[in-house]
Amino acid sequence: MKKTIVLFLFTLVLASCKTEAKKEAKTAESTNDAVAETDDWIYLFDGKTTTGWRAYNGETLPPGWVVKDGALTFDTELGLEQNYKGGKDIIYGAEEFENFELYLEWKLPKGGNSGIFYHLKEGYDGPPVVSPEYQLIDDENYAEIHDLTAYNKSLGYTVKPEELKPLQQTGADYAMHPPDASQKVLHPVGEWNSSKIVFTPERVEHWLNGKKLLSFKPWSKEWYEKKNSDKWKNSKDYGKFKTGYIGLQDHSSPIWFRNIKIRKL
Repeated sequence: MKKTIVLFLFTLVLASCKTEAKKEAKTAESTNDAVAETDDWIYLFDGKTTTGWRAYNGETLPPGWVVKDGALTFDTELGLEQNYKGGKDIIYGAEEFENFELYLEWKLPKGGNSGIFYHLKEGYDGPPVVSPEYQLIDDENYAEIHDLTAYNKSLGYTVKPEELKPLQQTGADYAMHPPDASQKVLHPVGEWNSSKIVFTPERVEHWLNGKKLLSFKPWSKEWYEKKNSDKWKNSKDYGKFKTGYIGLQDHSSPIWFRNIKIRKL
C-alpha cells in the first residue's frame, strides 16, 4: 500500500514537472515571437543624436534642429504665417523607403504647424510639391493666430476662408484626403500625440492616437482626379514616386518628435 502511494505521488510530481516545463517553453516561445514582431523596426531617431538627419537639399542639419530632453526638436519661437519662408525641412537621409509602416510621437505649441513627408525626393524647391504630407497642426487655435484668408481664397475657398479646412487639419493627407472627424482624438497642445502611416500600393492609411482617420488607394483614378483638381494640379511630380525619404517639416513653429521608427512591408 505504501509503495502504491509513493508511486502515485512520484507520478504526480513528474506530471507536474512536465506541465511546468511545457509552460516555460510556451512562455519562452511567446517571448521570442514578441521579439520577432518588433525587431524588424528601424529606429530613425535614438533619442540622443541626430545621426542620419540632414536638411532637405542639404548636407547638414539646419539651425534650430537639436536633440532636447530626448526629443528631436525644432527649437524656435513661433512665427506668424506671413513671415514663414521655409528652408528648414529635414529628412532622414540614410535610406529611402518604399512600402512601410511609420510610427512616431509628436507635440506642438499653441498655433503650431508641421508635417510628415514620405516618398520624398530632393532637387525641388521644397518637399510639398513632390511628397504627400501627413498634416500636423493645432486644429483648435491655428486660425486664431494665423490669417488664412488670402491663402484659402487662392485655393478657391470662398465660404469662411479664415477657417482651417478639413484638408488642412491634423491627420489629413494634406490637400488630398480629409481625416474622419468622428474618429479623431487629438490631444491638447503641449501633450504628446502618436501618428502612424501605413503605405502599400493597395492602400494608404493615416492613424492618430490609435484611431484610423483615413485610407485611400494611391495612383488610382480617384487619386489622380483629386491631385489634378486642386492644390497640386500644377505640381507634375507630386506623389508620383514609389520610393523616397522620410521628412519632417519646419513651418516656423517649434515642434517635438520622439520614438520615430519604421518597418518595411
